[in-house]
Amino acid sequence: MSTLRPGSALPVGGAFDLVDHDGRPVTHETFRGAYALVFFGFTHCRVVCPRALGRLSTVLGLLGPDAARMQPLYITVDPERDHPSVMKAFLARWPGFLGLTGSREQIEAAKAAFHVFARRRDDPEDPNGYAVPHTAITYVIDPEGVCVDHFTDALSADEVAERLRTLIARNHRLNASEAGE
Repeated sequence: MSTLRPGSALPVGGAFDLVDHDGRPVTHETFRGAYALVFFGFTHCRVVCPRALGRLSTVLGLLGPDAARMQPLYITVDPERDHPSVMKAFLARWPGFLGLTGSREQIEAAKAAFHVFARRRDDPEDPNGYAVPHTAITYVIDPEGVCVDHFTDALSADEVAERLRTLIARNHRLNASEAGE
């Protein structure tokens, strides 16, 4: 578990240039002003992604009104299959998530920025014959665009919600202090 320190940033995250599930171009700048919850996965994932997206949906419910400060992002690691319309249809089960995709080069750049592992391997149970095992970490990008925390797949929805509440409260206190309140 990472420790949060005011003003600290994790050495992950950064610039990306992708397309959202409605076909609109987006960059890391698009989400400034909100907390972004960034998770990498692929729509043919049978276990990790459905579990993670379900847990994050529960977290958003636990946050109540603070959920409006969050933009959950689901970035594909399988751009060959995960076109915008495929991602939109897949994410309909988890309202509020925005799917992001792009060319192989754009996805590789985003993966590198977040230090995400994902590599295609044969999977005879998949209709296309392959799967893409991947890192199962959710990154938290603050409203200034800085990665301030990450959550492993092992944390419960309650634990993640509490850490996000702590982050929001700490950021609010820092902003109030800087404004002289």
